[in-house]
Amino acid sequence: MADFRLAAEPRTEFGKGSARRTRRAGRVPAVLYGHGMDVVHLSVPAREFAAALRNGGTNVLLTVTLKGTEHLALTKAIQRDPLTRVHEHVDLLVVRRGEKVTVDVPVITVGDPAPETITNHELNTISLEADATKIPESIEVDITGRAAGEGISAADLVLPEGATLLTDPEAQVVGFLAAPTAEALEAELAEAEAEAGIERDESDADGDVVPEPSDQGSGESMDAASNSADN
Repeated sequence: MADFRLAAEPRTEFGKGSARRTRRAGRVPAVLYGHGMDVVHLSVPAREFAAALRNGGTNVLLTVTLKGTEHLALTKAIQRDPLTRVHEHVDLLVVRRGEKVTVDVPVITVGDPAPETITNHELNTISLEADATKIPESIEVDITGRAAGEGISAADLVLPEGATLLTDPEAQVVGFLAAPTAEALEAELAEAEAEAGIERDESDADGDVVPEPSDQGSGESMDAASNSADN
């Protein structure tokens, strides 16, 4: 697991106005706590913090330097602006090397299931207890060739050495369903339209094509018009 370093600065002003000024200066307001230490208010560089999350994941191990002191920390909570996705505040939890911590780790599928099979990803993350310095970025599960009716439970996942599964072992992480047939999709569409009060035209329902007007009638009319003109 990569170790990312962040140069922190102490914060002595608080409130929304102070937080906005901190963010305008390219830094993220934060708090650092854990192991009985008093809560420390600080800020970390926004660009470096975003890069750490991007490259190391949400469980990235951080080395926070503050006033010549280094602290190993994990992100405990992150607040983001719902529109801009800018990091507005972060809680940092102090950890120690060799310490066991509880984290939620993303589950990622690799490979493709059997033909005409749909993958149903039921759990996006699982809970683990792991060494603070050996937290996996993700847990991969191979779904190659899996067919409808099969399933992969939490107990089937391959965990890194030293990690303990906390999620219910019987919880299904990935399930597999048969892809619907064209007839099933048509029936589902018809049912949805019926519930919405949409009436189908008979030609739409059975695929019949409305015949074009006969040329014979128009020919007779042209003959009649010609005779009338001759007379």
